[in-house]
Amino acid sequence: MKDHTFQDCVKCTVCTAYCPMAAVTPFYIGPKQAGPDGERYRLKDKSFYDYALKYCLNCKRCEVACPSGVRIGDIIAKAKLDSPSFKPGLREWVLANTDLMGSLAVPFSRALNPILGLDVSKKMMDGILGIDHRRQFPAYAKETFEHWYRRKAAKAQKRFSKQVYYYHGCYANYNNPALAQDLLKILNACGYGVQLLKGEKCCGVALISNGLGAQARRQAKANLAALRKADGPVLTTSSTCTMTLRDEYAHVLGLDNANVRDNITLALKFLSEKVDSGEIRLAFRSDYQKHIAYHTSCHMERLGWWIYSLNLLRMIPGVRLDVLESVCCGISGTFGFKKENYELSQEIGRKLFDQIRDAQPEIVATGCETCKWQIEMSIGFEVQNPVSILAEALDIEETTRLNAARP
Repeated sequence: MKDHTFQDCVKCTVCTAYCPMAAVTPFYIGPKQAGPDGERYRLKDKSFYDYALKYCLNCKRCEVACPSGVRIGDIIAKAKLDSPSFKPGLREWVLANTDLMGSLAVPFSRALNPILGLDVSKKMMDGILGIDHRRQFPAYAKETFEHWYRRKAAKAQKRFSKQVYYYHGCYANYNNPALAQDLLKILNACGYGVQLLKGEKCCGVALISNGLGAQARRQAKANLAALRKADGPVLTTSSTCTMTLRDEYAHVLGLDNANVRDNITLALKFLSEKVDSGEIRLAFRSDYQKHIAYHTSCHMERLGWWIYSLNLLRMIPGVRLDVLESVCCGISGTFGFKKENYELSQEIGRKLFDQIRDAQPEIVATGCETCKWQIEMSIGFEVQNPVSILAEALDIEETTRLNAARP
């Protein structure tokens, strides 16, 4: 396979035309200049163009647009990790260590969630950590998905002859276990048992973007070890986790994931392909009626897998579906939490917000958890992963019956 490096850049600047950051601030010189052009200079002097790297959202839209297949976002991400100018502080450490913060927060979530929502708490985080006081933190669950799974679901999974593995990620584990539970409900109805990976860690995308490269590599190695033990498909519910596991480990962290990469896939892609091939059948509730607007997250755009979400949503008879123009929501993981980035984050997301307001859907569907946070906080529309929409729309008993009758 050809290594699409900065040397393949033909300087057409299409990436800059597609860059959401370059459109809202003159201080970002653009992905071509910060990426391939800058890399030529950084080979001689690592500090060259450093000031521009902090503006990159790692949205990968430049890579989607590039006619030469240059991994522009990866070049910038690697340059940030290698730069002596980027020194992560306490704020970056707190925002990036999602496993630690989640494991500490969940046992005290009943008290912690209201505290995080207080104006005085937000102002303290603004002043002490530089986390913008206007940003709302996602609520923590009362119980992790892993704990619920061991307590309620693990034993039942063994009765299925067909098995898949599930990489749940931090969000489904600490913030929204209902998403993971919805996936189990669907897969069980389709005749599949679900196993968890042993030793799973956060995918590390926040560590990469916040300059904590050494820790990102340690966690990536732990995940690769867990993935190599899986003897079936590994399904995911987060577009960002999926892209990180499949692409960032090799391209940014320099870790060999070739023997597991193709085994990792979005649950919606897995389900859509199984339905299309006739291996599973879905039955839907006759009383499910919803107006849904679908937002293609940046990393879903990079994967090129949004079509599988749309395919499944269009199967639901009671769904009226609006497909929004694919634009960046602006949050970019932890980027939009930082005080100096908040206004840029909101300005980038404005085009998406306007589309949603115009559509006036009952639900916005997207495969990215941080897009959910940005949309719900900024304009107040309910956002769900298509997995949860599918779980609500399915006639579980009939779907179970249809798939149990199949050879």
